[in-house]
Amino acid sequence: MEGSGSAPELSPEEERILIRDITIAAEAVTKEGDIFYLLSQRWWQCWLDYVNQDMTATSINGSSHHHETAGLSTPKRPSAVDNSDLISDVTSELSNVEIELHDTLVEGRDYILLPQPVWEKLHGWYGGGPILPRKAINTGLSQTELAIEVYPLRLQLHLMPKGERAVIRISKKDTVGELHKKACEVFDLVMDQVSIWDYYGQQKHALMDNMEKTLDDANIQMDQDILVEVLRVGNGTADGGGQSSVQENGSCSSEFSQSQYLASPSSDLDNLHGSNSITTRGAPLGLTGLLNLGNTCFMNSAIQCLVHTPEFARYFREDYHQEINWKNPLGMVGELALAFGELLRKLWAPGRTPVSPRPFKTKLARFAPQFSGYNQHDSQELLAFLLDGLHEDLNRVKHRPYIKSKDADGRPDEEVADEYWANHIARNDSIIVDVCQGQYKSTLVCPVCEKVSVTFDPFMYLSLPLQSASARTMTVTVFTSDGTALPTPCTVSVPKQGRCKDLIQALNNACSLKNGEKLLLAQIRGHLIHQFLEDPSLHLSAIKDDDRLAAYKVPKLAKNSTYLQFVHRREEVDPGNSRSSIIWKPFATPLIVPISLDKVVTSADIQQIVHTMLTPLLKFEELQPSSLSNSIMAAPSQVQEHKSDSEIYMDSAESDHKDQEQNFKTAATSKLHLHLVNENNECIDLSTGEEKAIRVSSSSATVLVFINWSKRDLKKYDTHYLENLPEVLKYAPAPKRTRGEPLSLYACLDAFLREEPLVPEDMWYCPRCKEQRQASKKLDLWRLPEVLVIHLKRFSFSRSTKHKLETFVNFPIHDLDLTNYVANKNSSQRQIYELYALSNHYGSMASGHYTAHIKLLDENRWYNFDDSHISPINEDDVKSAAAYVLFYRRAKGEGASASNGAQSCANQNYNSSRR
Repeated sequence: MEGSGSAPELSPEEERILIRDITIAAEAVTKEGDIFYLLSQRWWQCWLDYVNQDMTATSINGSSHHHETAGLSTPKRPSAVDNSDLISDVTSELSNVEIELHDTLVEGRDYILLPQPVWEKLHGWYGGGPILPRKAINTGLSQTELAIEVYPLRLQLHLMPKGERAVIRISKKDTVGELHKKACEVFDLVMDQVSIWDYYGQQKHALMDNMEKTLDDANIQMDQDILVEVLRVGNGTADGGGQSSVQENGSCSSEFSQSQYLASPSSDLDNLHGSNSITTRGAPLGLTGLLNLGNTCFMNSAIQCLVHTPEFARYFREDYHQEINWKNPLGMVGELALAFGELLRKLWAPGRTPVSPRPFKTKLARFAPQFSGYNQHDSQELLAFLLDGLHEDLNRVKHRPYIKSKDADGRPDEEVADEYWANHIARNDSIIVDVCQGQYKSTLVCPVCEKVSVTFDPFMYLSLPLQSASARTMTVTVFTSDGTALPTPCTVSVPKQGRCKDLIQALNNACSLKNGEKLLLAQIRGHLIHQFLEDPSLHLSAIKDDDRLAAYKVPKLAKNSTYLQFVHRREEVDPGNSRSSIIWKPFATPLIVPISLDKVVTSADIQQIVHTMLTPLLKFEELQPSSLSNSIMAAPSQVQEHKSDSEIYMDSAESDHKDQEQNFKTAATSKLHLHLVNENNECIDLSTGEEKAIRVSSSSATVLVFINWSKRDLKKYDTHYLENLPEVLKYAPAPKRTRGEPLSLYACLDAFLREEPLVPEDMWYCPRCKEQRQASKKLDLWRLPEVLVIHLKRFSFSRSTKHKLETFVNFPIHDLDLTNYVANKNSSQRQIYELYALSNHYGSMASGHYTAHIKLLDENRWYNFDDSHISPINEDDVKSAAAYVLFYRRAKGEGASASNGAQSCANQNYNSSRR
């Protein structure tokens, strides 16, 4: 920290008034070149709380309500100024570099700007730092258009032929001569021995020899390369071959501090030696950023993608006012289109001064209150609203006709699709439809009568699921109640946002459930059944990955029936008793068996049920050959069909009781120790004395029976099958993906077009059945638009959780081939698309940040648009796990037939209106 400061002999109120007066005076005379200082918003808020405490106390005490002020803590005088939260980590790691700020700071949220007199006063009182001065620069034709250059240009200097590199910061309003001077200071050169080139993209573009020209006017951009080329001794021309040398002891006297740049040795620069090719470039249009008004990066990202859509850029820069639909009740009286058009023109105007989108945001908030305020929002939701709103404002159809869609009635798909599209165009005809709208083929099939319904619906964008987002893997252990199988873990895939019925259905299929059987799903905690998951509409999100579930395969119960719940206990030393007494402690997974209440149940019946149920756990040496064949209860097919399943179960137990009794006595020489808890909460010992008739109450869901395992019994049964109940999803370290293929965009498209049943909340009314049916739905692409917008569904929501998927999707930048995805086989042209823009989302849902990657088609170069900061990027850097909304444009000369029929008519209407 810099400076300790000294405590002012002023009260908090006096500090506040003095700072206010100095600020007003300083801002009144601000001019180009004045110095402002960044101050952490966090520290500033602490100071405001401190100096406003008297006002707060007065407000509370003077209120008409009675407040307990004694409990309120009085804000303390802040400690030294602390700007450390504004500083990038690279600063602390490299001591020889200028202090670097975080790249995504927002004024008003992260920092405030103080005029120099205000900073000097505060810093004199409190000390601290780091000190972060910034200069006021002129941003327009008028001398009053000033802005504080928080982020000066960051340039990478390449010294040839030595191959050294250095990174410097310099104002975009500094001159080429000042850049020459800094370069000489960095590399210890003499100015007349070097020439400096605009080395954008590591290619020579222009010799920077006009020393009075500003870097802004020279079209120098953030993070671009500058070539510092050493001239041959005695030669006034640049040595393009890289064979030059420098006079010994050459120097450039300077007061430039070593801390103002980063120099690093480097290997030879690729493709530089021997290259004398020189290209020229003018100042490209469309490289204007948008100011962040406070959490408006989502809006800036979406706007830049739309603004750089060539068809929209051309349309809104011409006279589009004649197409505004002023009386459309579904539109915004043309105001949204006008606000967007005005903003687009500013962003395509010459110069690169960032534009404030405040007027546009004001209009947006008026018509879409969900985007008002300064909370973070979803860029895709904004894009959906903008495309729909602009369409309504620019709809060429002033009076929409009512058109009733006809049923296909076996007609060819091509005929029906064209009819649907013509009907759509008759009501919806705008630049948005011309450019962005395509057509689905939607097929619904009734699961009962197999009625097939085919419709052709328009779409504005495709929302593709990420495979890992749509499914969830769950492991449930299945237990039988008739002793036919060991407990078996079963892993199934269910919809991530599904319900309990989806899980039960998946388990039913996996377990090959028979008629007359059902699965009883239960949540196990502390070796007891915590709850039965009987509500089919229960959201699966309520089941956590570390929960443990058991599914009991049981017969479907008759009305007057209940379940016995067997809880296992074993002897353990009581740790809380100094006399080392023995206690019965629960262990393993409880078991469930149904019983009928219409028949008398005896203690022998329950013993028989337990022995049958535990038969698969008997160790091999305990089984006699006869017991292996006779210990399984009779199947339901061996008894009368008119009896209920629960009666069949009990009858089969009784019929086999005498035959199996001897076998079980051989296998387990003594009865198991069973204690039943009756309705009076009394324990009845089922292991001693004569056979008892047990009265079972129907008032509770289950009747509790303890199996107290003796050490001798534990030796006869392999109980580990009951003890190892797995979690629903056991997390494991992520495997290395050295050979694994990333998720492809084509795989996401396959998942989107896959046939699947409708969710219960979206049932289809079958015209033949005259009822709501859970039909199967299949989507196909029929007609593709000129500009295809693809939304990757990274965010998922439920009532209690929010989740973002960081899955990397491998999407093509060139040659996205959708030919095989188009169901209209009459289209002979290939459907090839090129990526030209995308909206990125970095970070979590709670504290994320949006940017845009844009390709300027005229330059064939990619740029990163990060609010007001724009920098060139390599094409290899376009792909990342942050990609959220992709913008593709049909490749020239490809897929022309996809816009035939009514679409071509719409294009003709548009073209004629443009003329």
